[in-house]
Amino acid sequence: MITNMKIKRTVVCLLCIGILSLSVCLLVSPKKEFSENENRYLTKFPSFSANALLGGEYTESLGDWLADHFPQRDFFVGLKSGVEIASGRREINHVYVAQDDYLIESYAKPQNTARITDTLVHFYDKIGQAKVDVNLMLVPTAVTIYSDKLPAYAPSSDQKEVADAIYDASGIPAIDCTDRLYEGAAQGQIYYRTDHHWTTLGAYYGYLAYCDAKNMTPVSLESMEAQTVTEDFAGTLYSKVNDYSHPKDAITIYTNPADDLTVTYADTGEVTDRLYNLDYVAEKDKYSLFLNNIHPLVEIENSTAASQDTLMLIKDSYANSMVPFLAHHYKKIYVLDTRYYRDGPSSFLAEHGDITDILLLYNMNTLDGDTGIRGIY
Repeated sequence: MITNMKIKRTVVCLLCIGILSLSVCLLVSPKKEFSENENRYLTKFPSFSANALLGGEYTESLGDWLADHFPQRDFFVGLKSGVEIASGRREINHVYVAQDDYLIESYAKPQNTARITDTLVHFYDKIGQAKVDVNLMLVPTAVTIYSDKLPAYAPSSDQKEVADAIYDASGIPAIDCTDRLYEGAAQGQIYYRTDHHWTTLGAYYGYLAYCDAKNMTPVSLESMEAQTVTEDFAGTLYSKVNDYSHPKDAITIYTNPADDLTVTYADTGEVTDRLYNLDYVAEKDKYSLFLNNIHPLVEIENSTAASQDTLMLIKDSYANSMVPFLAHHYKKIYVLDTRYYRDGPSSFLAEHGDITDILLLYNMNTLDGDTGIRGIY
């Protein structure tokens, strides 16, 4: 009996010491505001109030804070994901763990197709009297082009069917880049393994589809200067899956030596001669090196352009890596991110009589929830 009592006391003491040590470690360890691995802000310590305590919000928020700031959290999160994958799990946080080390975001039937098409119809009607050539490009993502890499029986809605419905309902002349992307997939890696974006090679094949529709002679990749700026890119899908042992990606950029560019960021006033900000190579969000991350309006002038035409590009981030190829063909490109540009593209068009072409470019996977669509008016 004495022996059993001693054992119980020892166990209780060890548990108390462990809890106390963990508590001290939790309190004194430095707290991060942002998790680079998960690409999100961590929960802040909750403010106490009697109402929050009685309503349960305080304890819930405190639990979230404890989970986010647990000592060695990155290690344990990565370990959990690694064990799940090793045990055969092939979908984590709506991301498929696919063949050839690809992480591929799933695609669900969109909920806001009517709102999207209404917005596009209204915009197209509003600018109908302007003498501009308007096109819409909805880019399929890896879940479509790389469907052969998905786990067996992975469910997914048909992106092409949804895109065709939007094309038909909007009335805007479509540029379907699907066939060109299948062609590109046979030549090399056109989507990142760890991120939802297409690679620069994928963007090039999207650009070829644009040239097909516009009767432009495309610039060959061989005539451009290629530079691999990083081989350590861990993108948005890497952050969702949290398998920190997963192979990372390379990012290659292309520069056309024949182009003489002036790039102006309207919000900051910065002027440069490059379409890339390589400072982002040292950051987690390396894709932001294309067009220097997020800006409401970017103006790109090319004094050696192949034409005197001007393009207004209304877009999401997929377009950022296609701009270096488009720049060769236009004396000026206005790039509008309508999530942040508040005056509306139709008003911008009315104020800039030099615009000859408009391209709306969005990827299919984020189109449904893209707040920028609401800014197209």
